[in-house]
Amino acid sequence: MQLRLRWNLVAAAIWLFGLGISAAQTPGEAPATADYSKPASWLCQPGQKDACSVDLNATVINADGSLVVEQWQANPDAPIDCFYVYPTVSWDKLSNSDLMTHPFEEELAVREQFARFGSQCRLFAPIYRQGTITAIIGRVPPADFKLAYSDVRGAWRHYLANWNNGRGFVLIGHSQGARLLRQLVEEEIDGKPLQERLVSAILLGTNIAVPDGKDVGGHLKSIPLCRAPSQIGCLIAYVSFRKGSPPPANSLFGRNPGPGQRVACTNPAALVGGSGALKPYFPSNHRYIFYSSTAPLPKPWLRPTEEGIRSPYVTLPGMVEARCVEDASGSYLEVGMKREPADPRIEDIEGDVYANWQVQHNWGLHLIDFNVALGNLVEIVAQQSRAYMKR
Repeated sequence: MQLRLRWNLVAAAIWLFGLGISAAQTPGEAPATADYSKPASWLCQPGQKDACSVDLNATVINADGSLVVEQWQANPDAPIDCFYVYPTVSWDKLSNSDLMTHPFEEELAVREQFARFGSQCRLFAPIYRQGTITAIIGRVPPADFKLAYSDVRGAWRHYLANWNNGRGFVLIGHSQGARLLRQLVEEEIDGKPLQERLVSAILLGTNIAVPDGKDVGGHLKSIPLCRAPSQIGCLIAYVSFRKGSPPPANSLFGRNPGPGQRVACTNPAALVGGSGALKPYFPSNHRYIFYSSTAPLPKPWLRPTEEGIRSPYVTLPGMVEARCVEDASGSYLEVGMKREPADPRIEDIEGDVYANWQVQHNWGLHLIDFNVALGNLVEIVAQQSRAYMKR
């Protein structure tokens, strides 16, 4: 346990912005081009043993304390594709990352945010030269986000030319990855013939503007917000904040972008509106990635002991709920708890960003935007896939 804790605290520093260590690499020139014809340029692609080929079984922790193992299986014959761009995870000592993967950076993001969609679609996840954490916190010159975008666009065009073959696709991204995919949708898909193949876009942890009172417009001119699980060609987007802790004035996310506009919020537990129960999937053995050395240690998933939990993930049915909120603080997904006092499960979900022992409220629950609703999102993609194939 002590060794596991030590390594997972290291993983915490890798995930969090500005709270940890730097990777053991030396600066150098970035490659001139990224060659996406090489399997090594992809974290995930069909038919490979790669970062998406992982055990995703989960222990269902019920409100009465009972445990049931939920088996997960990929579907190699899935009729649609999912294309994923991971968030800011690189601690390379460069302004932009190299084209190598690391188990606690890019591969960790794939396992926790993307691989579970393999039950519904073929998985594609390119490596790209993202703007690094090292650049964001000012240890090296500013990142070249045009370079990051050119890689994502290059990977996307290679996928279209070589693997798509007219199939429907879902675009999935978080944070920096979602921002780059938003630009890709604006330039390559929105209002163009390719939009006919868009099953949906799931772009979390970035501010996407829509006009007040409308579901279409703003950043994306002809792609509406999703308002039903079987709706296709639509967008799921939100930034999440803990109930009772809305976006503060200095928030990085959720603050309304300008007069007549708001940040898009679609509740994956109730796309039509209102509150709904989230279906989270959290890593059971690696939950410490949410923590730095200046954060309190996490509590067990189940009191008094969690020794019966041996799967790599856990899910907590009926314990977490969410609703989209629009108020003076902004527009965001409000995440709260719904549990009885006798419930033996953890009293509150974890996932805050810490610095110097203090919660950084301006980040909200950015670290777990995906985890907190991953089951809902996968179920929505399943319904969208069926609707797309019927069409």
